[in-house]
Amino acid sequence: MPRPRRIAATALIGSGATVSGFYGFLVGEALLARRAIGSSEERPPSPDGVYGDDLPGHTIRVLVIGDSAAVGFGMTTAEATPSAMIGIGLAHVMDAPVEVKCRAVVGAQTSDLMRQIDEVSDWDPDVALIVVGTNDVTHQVAPGTSARLLADAVRRLVAADCEVVVGTTPDLGTVRPIMQPLRAVARRWSRNLARRQTIALVEAGGRAVSLGGLLGTLFTERRDIMFGADNFHPSETGYANMVSVLIPAIAASLREKARSAAYASFAPTSTPRDLMPVRDAAAEASENAGTQVVQDGTPGGGRWATVLRRRRAS
Repeated sequence: MPRPRRIAATALIGSGATVSGFYGFLVGEALLARRAIGSSEERPPSPDGVYGDDLPGHTIRVLVIGDSAAVGFGMTTAEATPSAMIGIGLAHVMDAPVEVKCRAVVGAQTSDLMRQIDEVSDWDPDVALIVVGTNDVTHQVAPGTSARLLADAVRRLVAADCEVVVGTTPDLGTVRPIMQPLRAVARRWSRNLARRQTIALVEAGGRAVSLGGLLGTLFTERRDIMFGADNFHPSETGYANMVSVLIPAIAASLREKARSAAYASFAPTSTPRDLMPVRDAAAEASENAGTQVVQDGTPGGGRWATVLRRRRAS
């Protein structure tokens, strides 16, 4: 029996076409869209530095890696980049200085993460933020391969006692330069990758934050202010909204690590938790932007996760 995905693709492009041909058509249209908006690798001014250096407490080291969404493509000042916003916001939330290093690269794929980590091999960050996946979709990287590479990077950081927060693949269905019906397919594929990323990275010990559609309908309904001039990358307001769902996850991971260290000498106790299988949690997160998925911390809990849903404004 034909798989549902194959049936859908065939229905869209005609019974005589192949799924691989359709995928190639999608990639071709994506490349045309990128050509139309430009493919400059120019970076904003470096956001590296210490934020809140007058605050008390131990300095928190934050590593930012990934692709153009992590770089802050299109911004002309360091302060407008996601890395700087994280430095400023996290310093206020944690009431401590925050040192940021951004090694993300415009156009990067998941396979580039290890090289980015290598660049700070002697720095020992407390927490790493990863935003990656869009270029894996447009470059036809198999979702399973992409998710495995992400898990490898997460495991490497976790083994070095570094907390890891991952903003999963944004919803390419919000990108207007990709024409319909390709945009609908791009939405399905990017959400599929986000689900696979979530399962892999949570099982590897990271914390997932769903960026589906870069905060869902907000980017669709307010695209005039959420997207930059190229209609592909976020504007400063768009990046700020992305960061707004990442900072709570970063702060929570640091606080949980501190609690674990403080109570490491005590016997563990059992407490009720809102748990579900990681795969179910990943599916829910892919449909609800801003949702966090965190691995169950109890012994043998690697296949279970807690879902932290973003509170809706009243």
